[in-house]
Amino acid sequence: MDGSHHAKGGEILASLDNLLGEVIGGPAAVNAGCRQCHGGEIEIGKDGRPSPGSWPNTGIGRMNPDGSKGSCTACHGRHGFSRAQARTPDTCGKCHVGPDHPQIEIYNESKHGIIYRAKVDEMNMGSDKWVAGIDYSAAPTCATCHMSASPTQTKTHDVGERISWTLRPPISSKINLVRLENGDEFDVVEGQPLPKVGDAAKGSKVKEVLTWEDRRAKMEGVCYACHEKSVVDGHYKQFDDVVDLYNEKFAKPISAIMKDLKDAGYITAAPFDEKIEWVWWEIWHHEGRRARHGASMNGPDYTWWHGIYDVAKNTYFEFIPELKEVVQHKDGNEKFATALLEKHFKPHDGHDWYFNGMNKEALERVRQGFEARYGKDALK
Repeated sequence: MDGSHHAKGGEILASLDNLLGEVIGGPAAVNAGCRQCHGGEIEIGKDGRPSPGSWPNTGIGRMNPDGSKGSCTACHGRHGFSRAQARTPDTCGKCHVGPDHPQIEIYNESKHGIIYRAKVDEMNMGSDKWVAGIDYSAAPTCATCHMSASPTQTKTHDVGERISWTLRPPISSKINLVRLENGDEFDVVEGQPLPKVGDAAKGSKVKEVLTWEDRRAKMEGVCYACHEKSVVDGHYKQFDDVVDLYNEKFAKPISAIMKDLKDAGYITAAPFDEKIEWVWWEIWHHEGRRARHGASMNGPDYTWWHGIYDVAKNTYFEFIPELKEVVQHKDGNEKFATALLEKHFKPHDGHDWYFNGMNKEALERVRQGFEARYGKDALK
């Protein structure tokens, strides 16, 4: 587990998330909040026992006194070390929950989650051999898709092995996986140089390379345990389209505008010292993640109302007004803001309504649909 994404959970300590917690929030909140999921460094006191400030901690990427990373008890409670507990979605939901990563909420609203709750007694959760489509077929859990065995592959503790998109950063990319002889691993964004087996990398040698297509094929292998190809292909088409929509219409243009603002001196290089940075942070870190994860896990409400709807609303009615305010404050006019919108937003057809309004044909389609449902003249 030392090389997996879970084992690296403690690396949040060097991220913007941690800066937000440590500085703007406070260390006590980080200790009792962030580190209890991500993991923290366990310190040993003079009495040879873990110090109260760093213990208890069952964070998934806990940094242990012997130099190892990870905490088995994050998923397997230490009193029983239960397989069934580790396989239940509620275990994952202890950390994968909330405004920026609501996987448990998305799972619960999905067909998979609904069927799991109805048929949990058919799930054979405590079985030693737990192969999807063979030992159970009622529904998948988080463990099914990300860790457990399928008819075509063995189980793994590397939760990222079957993930082909990264849905965490401001802009999503397809990701290749490089595994090293020393047990470590790292992702390489699609389009970046990819080492070959035997190459030197990060103080070790490359043992295995999984392209994003390989990783997707592994996830699809789990899906095929219960679904036919048309269902799997349809899911990935819908998922990819949402990620592309988020990337191209919102994330890339806003990210480019933020860079231009910094390069031109309209905002500082320091994070979180201006309102527009908070607005952008929540668009990608909260709403954009919700949309992308909702699409990845068949959660329609999180894809739209908690996702793209909030991304769009806060882009048009929070980010753009604040962009104009930032430029107005420095220049006394909004010309630079208008130029940035023309440069980065206008080329995307999805923003045409913002610049030119909805055309008569689009409005007529809306009117006809509304009247067909609610009666003549219902929409005036």
